[in-house]
This record gives sequence, structure tokens and C-alpha cells, in this order.
Amino acid sequence: MSSYRSPYKGTSGIQRILNATRYSLAGFKTAFQNEAAFRQILLINLILIPLSFVMPVSRVEQALMVAVCLLALIVELLNSAIEAVVDRISMEQHELSKNAKDMGSAAQFVALSLITVTWGLILAGYLI
Repeated sequence: MSSYRSPYKGTSGIQRILNATRYSLAGFKTAFQNEAAFRQILLINLILIPLSFVMPVSRVEQALMVAVCLLALIVELLNSAIEAVVDRISMEQHELSKNAKDMGSAAQFVALSLITVTWGLILAGYLI
């Protein structure tokens, strides 16, 4: 059995890390330029994360507040990637394509709900 190695795979060691960093930065740039939802969630992060540093919460609570914000950003990047792959395959209406996009959207809904619930529960503990 022969081992298949993609001709698109990079090198190893430090060069691989540098390449991965460059690809990641290109992904951020593409998402920012082409995805309104990414920009909106980034704006939410730019507001909520600094706000978490001035809230009268414990370090663990602050870590949770930041983590759920970053999770929503991660989910949006993955959702956008799914949409790009589906659109690359075909722009034709297809039930499986719709399902993939709807599930990506549902994942983002869960991530945004997690922000709301986490922040709400933590802040309610200080208000009540």
C-alpha cells in the first residue's frame, strides 16, 4: 500500500509553522473582507472582551466570558468555510447543500446563545 502525499503539503519544522501562520492570516483577511457575519462577531468580540476586563468578576468567570466570545468567532470561521466549499462545488440548489449551510448556521446560533447564557448567568450572579 503506497502512501499518498499531497503536492500541496508544505515542508516540516519551522517552515511549516511559518506557512501555517501565513495561511491563517490569509484566512482572517478573507473572512474580514468577504463575510459580514465575521465582521459583526468580531465587533461583538471587540466590545465584550475588553468589557470583561472591567467587570467585577472572578478570573475564572472572565476566562469563560472571553472563551465563549472567541468560540463564536471560531464557529463563524468554520461556518464560512463550509459555505465556501458548498458554493465552490455548485451554486445549484441542492438539499444536501442546504442542509450543510443550515447546520453551520445552527452551530453559530448555538455559539451566540452560549455567549448570551454565559454572560447572563455570570452577571446575574452579581446583580441578584
